[in-house]
Amino acid sequence: MDKEMSYGSDYKFIPATSIGSGVGIQVLPDLFSYTIQIVNICFVGNPDNGEFVLVDAGMTGSADEIIEAAEERFGEGCRPKAIILTHGHFDHVGAIIELVDHWQVPVYAHEIELPYLVGQKSYPDPDPSVEGGMVAKMSPLFPNEPINLGNHVEKLPPDGSVPDMPGFRWIHTPGHTPGHVSFFRDEDRALIAGDAFINVKQDSLYKVMTQEEEVNGPPRYFTTDWRAAWDSVKKLAELNPSTAITGHGAPLSGEALTSGLERLVNNFDSLAIPDYGKYVDGNIH
Repeated sequence: MDKEMSYGSDYKFIPATSIGSGVGIQVLPDLFSYTIQIVNICFVGNPDNGEFVLVDAGMTGSADEIIEAAEERFGEGCRPKAIILTHGHFDHVGAIIELVDHWQVPVYAHEIELPYLVGQKSYPDPDPSVEGGMVAKMSPLFPNEPINLGNHVEKLPPDGSVPDMPGFRWIHTPGHTPGHVSFFRDEDRALIAGDAFINVKQDSLYKVMTQEEEVNGPPRYFTTDWRAAWDSVKKLAELNPSTAITGHGAPLSGEALTSGLERLVNNFDSLAIPDYGKYVDGNIH
């Protein structure tokens, strides 16, 4: 493993899973969602030519599973052009060092997110006091220290383009983290939302395990700016996406996506924003 790359000292295997773990779903011919325990990664690229990009990097210890899923879709010995991150929380970068070491590819993230990816800054502590279910209570177990990718990570281009994802543009969708981004393709209105909004109530252990579908805001225990999170959901809803892959929960399309997003935008304060918690300021409306 590259000596200049390292995980935070609190990184460890998190024994959480769901009925979706290990399941891959072809959402579009060139969009493939794959679930690692409780989080989704996304392969962007057509298997016919073997060229692809990986969006996000799963949970701690999942590198071998991600490589196997990639090779099953794109062929033995394949490797992505790049790894693109929606953000740097532990469940989205859990296997990234092993993947970079194996594939020798660059990583891209929003400039504001880079301090959390080069060992400079920890994320705020997860909030077990926030209104929510058992996962919120378990959140002190979740890593929040920065990882260090050294010179293997670069900032996304300022013009909004996404390296090696032609047709897609990145959209700054802060709130869950300061540098969170989503990816949108205008041609067919395909959206990779990350955790800007998700399709499961992530603080409920039962719903996480069963993957009960429910368009909701970002995971409560790790979201620190609810005003920005609401603005980000509004921004994505205005794009009128036809298909969405979210960081948690099953992919969405059609009326379920449209009505779910509309309901979330109109009722974000009651559906997404917790009634109490250390990151709730009480003056968001």
